[in-house]
Amino acid sequence: MKGLLRRACVLAAALVAVPFAPAHANPANPAHPAASPRSEGCGATAPQQPGTSVPHTLSSGGRERTYQLYLPDGYTPKRSWPLIVAYHGRGNTGAGTEAFSRLSALPAIVAYPNGVVGTGDGERQAWQGAPYAAAGVDDVAFTGDLLDSLEGSLCVNERRVYATGKSNGAGFTGLLACRMSDRFAAVAPVAGAFYPGTREGGCAPERPTPVLDFHGTGDATIPYAGDADRGLPAIQDWVREWADRDGCRTRTPDKVTGPDITTSRWTGCAGGAEVAHVAVTDGGHTWPGADGYSGGGYTTQTIQAHKVMWAFFCDHQLPTPPR
Repeated sequence: MKGLLRRACVLAAALVAVPFAPAHANPANPAHPAASPRSEGCGATAPQQPGTSVPHTLSSGGRERTYQLYLPDGYTPKRSWPLIVAYHGRGNTGAGTEAFSRLSALPAIVAYPNGVVGTGDGERQAWQGAPYAAAGVDDVAFTGDLLDSLEGSLCVNERRVYATGKSNGAGFTGLLACRMSDRFAAVAPVAGAFYPGTREGGCAPERPTPVLDFHGTGDATIPYAGDADRGLPAIQDWVREWADRDGCRTRTPDKVTGPDITTSRWTGCAGGAEVAHVAVTDGGHTWPGADGYSGGGYTTQTIQAHKVMWAFFCDHQLPTPPR
């Protein structure tokens, strides 16, 4: 299984159109055969059949929370697997995000949690940190409970746990990068809504956190240049803040891929971290390469976000077990 996951990482890096080849010289590389810690759930009977996506419930913070869980084809509790947690945008669902993101095509366990209905028009689920999030709901604590539950019932490589999301869910991954860097090896927000609430109390991660950000320059919902009235930063400023936070020394020359993809990359970061930004020229509030509707505006098919982030994830893992 280690060989299978390593081949999948190398293949993903070869297929994507941006420069995230696994750094095999890095001893912390997750493809390294010596680094495969096993969670408490290894050896336990899986809660569902491999290759299926099934809804589940979890008690957290006095509420019954729900999530969609995908187990990859070939899943076995005898080997540890990477885990990706994907957060939907406002008003969407975990199942809806699974439908367009193609994340369930990856050789990983994927959890798609559901937020709590927040404020504003309609019965729209949302995540902590946004001005329309439900009051009193601690989604960071819920995320910890979700990870504990998944690691206790499935065979998870605890050094290879990642977060991604769309829009409000992407903004929440920024909060997770600040507060749960001991549990998440890397984050990859897509069309992120980085409201002030995702930065409340400052951001002081326990370790330099690898970040890969995607955003369309034509996003009319979360403008690329920011929105001062809503407290939304310019996307490039948000990314540069992470590069500074991670102590990155070098910004490599931008790489233009095809007609509409420009990748910026910061390297030489503390702790082997890396920060990268994929700008989609004229891209809308969408998921690159989406298989179906993912938001308003132009959706590029030059790249597929799930493949790009998988290549990035393959190059980053927690340096030590989280607990």
